[in-house]
Amino acid sequence: MGNPKGGMMNDGYMDVLRSIASSKPTPGGGSVAALSLAHAHSLSLMVARLTLAKEKWVDGHNAAETSIEISEPGLEESILLAISDSEAFESVMSAYRLPKVTEIEKKQRSEEIRNATIGAALAPLNTALSAQKLLSNLEKQSTSCNPNALTDLASASEMALSAAKIASLNVRINLEYIDGEDVDLLTSQIDTAVSESIKSANNVTLIVNQRLEW
Repeated sequence: MGNPKGGMMNDGYMDVLRSIASSKPTPGGGSVAALSLAHAHSLSLMVARLTLAKEKWVDGHNAAETSIEISEPGLEESILLAISDSEAFESVMSAYRLPKVTEIEKKQRSEEIRNATIGAALAPLNTALSAQKLLSNLEKQSTSCNPNALTDLASASEMALSAAKIASLNVRINLEYIDGEDVDLLTSQIDTAVSESIKSANNVTLIVNQRLEW
């Protein structure tokens, strides 16, 4: 099948989607969460630049500049998080393939599995925490951005919230297999990240609806 028409849907973009669609376990949901976050950052940047483009939106310039400061590095970080998530999962699989003949090997294997599983939970947790930070800023950005881009900002909010929720699924499924105080801490962190993300996203929706008189 050829590429869809349109320069933005180039081979690189389609290759990522085809890689996700393959029968391989990675990239999976955790990487998709990070890619959703990348799209949210991209939309936030677009809204910020559309706001800075005209003096008539000067009241939103400070918030727009802050958004650029957050989302320029946030966009790059999101791609790294997507890669990190896939690598973390592969580390778990490698740990499970370790030999388990002797008691020493069994102990070492169990330790490696636990460490790798914690790593596999940390990758999506970082995505959720980054999404929470972005949503908090989108809340501020929504009050004064270019009104012609309000639905784009709302879309950024929805994408960031999806990133947090999807990431939480991947954190929780990894923590299912291990226990300990560090697991309790990670569980608390992901619960807080998601609940705070939901609050911010709901506030963005409320502000956008009010400004658009919906």
